[in-house]
Amino acid sequence: MGARLRSTEQRVNVLAFSTASESDWRWRIVDYGGETIEESSMSFSTIALAVAAGTEHLQRRIERDRPLPARAPWHRRR
Repeated sequence: MGARLRSTEQRVNVLAFSTASESDWRWRIVDYGGETIEESSMSFSTIALAVAAGTEHLQRRIERDRPLPARAPWHRRR
């Protein structure tokens, strides 16, 4: 029903949901406490498309928030 991805700071799930009034699916990123972190405004025709789009969005978010790798201190050559 959802794709589980692990972030270094927080563990979250990507879920797909549909409301009774609409037949389309949307994705939602939730933490393990059940709190909504983010939700899509776009709708998708299938649950698989919604989960895939949510997983891709989460991956971009993780990559954006990842700190840059540490660099060795600069030393002047003699």
